[in-house]
Amino acid sequence: MNCNEEKNVITLVITVIAIILAVYILFPFYLVLMNSFKNANDIVANPISFVGASFSQWTTNLSNVVNNSNFNFWYAFGTSLIITVVSLVLLALFGSMAAWVICRNKTKWSTAIYMVFIASMIIPFQVVMLPLISTFRDVGSFVGISMLQSIPGIVFAYCGFGGAMTVFILTGFIKNIPYELEEAANIDGCSPEGIFFRIIFPLLKPVITTVTILNGMWIWNDYLLPSLMLGQNGKVKTLPVAVQAFVGSYVKQWDLILTAALLAIVPMIIIFLFAQKQIMHGMVEGAIK
Repeated sequence: MNCNEEKNVITLVITVIAIILAVYILFPFYLVLMNSFKNANDIVANPISFVGASFSQWTTNLSNVVNNSNFNFWYAFGTSLIITVVSLVLLALFGSMAAWVICRNKTKWSTAIYMVFIASMIIPFQVVMLPLISTFRDVGSFVGISMLQSIPGIVFAYCGFGGAMTVFILTGFIKNIPYELEEAANIDGCSPEGIFFRIIFPLLKPVITTVTILNGMWIWNDYLLPSLMLGQNGKVKTLPVAVQAFVGSYVKQWDLILTAALLAIVPMIIIFLFAQKQIMHGMVEGAIK
C-alpha cells in the first residue's frame, strides 16, 4: 500500500467515525424535532418513525403550548431572557475587570486568586448544590433580599458559576495585549479606570463575544440550578423549568413537552449557527495562545 492509498484509508476511517459521532449527537435533537409534529399517541406508539407527523399537528401543539395557562410561555420566555441578559452583562464586565487585574498585577496573591478560579472549574455542581441552597437562604435572611425564588438570586449564582471560565478565557487573551499601550496611556495622565474602559475593554470585544455566547447557551438551557433555586412551584420560572407543567404524576404530555423543548432550544441553535466561527476564533485566541 503506497502513501496515497494509506492517506485515503485514514481519511475514509476518520470520515466514517465523524459521521457516526454526528448521528449520535444529533439523534436526540431529531427525536425532539420529529415528535413535536405528532400527537401523544403516535409518539408513544413509535417515537422514531415519521408516521403521524404533520405540519397541522405541529401548529396544534404549538398553539396548545403557547396558550397553556400553566406553562405561561411568554412569561417564562421573558424571565429566561432577563436572567440570561443580566447575567451575561455582569459576567462580561466583572470578568474582564478581574482578568485584567490578575494579568497586570504580578504578585503571589494574584496568582493564588487565578488558581482559585481555575480550581473552581473542576468542582462538580452536584457537590455544592445542597450547601448552595442553604447558604443562599441564610444570606437572604441576613441582607433582607430573597436569594431563592427570585431573579437577583439566580443571577448572582450564575455570575459565580460562570465567572471561572470567563476569567480563564479573558486572562489568556489579555496576556497578548502589549503592556506598552497602558504605559503610554498612563504617561498621558489616563487613570486606571480610563485605561481599562478606553483601551483594554474595546480590545476585548472579540473574546467577550465568544464568552458571552458560550455562557449564554449554558444559562439559557440550564435546568438544574433554576429548578433548585426557583423551585418547581415558584412564581419565577425559566423555560426549561416551566416545561415541567406538562409532566404529571401519572400522565406525561409528550407532544407538548417536546414542542415546548423545541421552542426553548431554537433561539440558541440560531445564535450558534450564526456565531460558530466567532466562538472557535475566540477560544483559540483566548485559551491557547
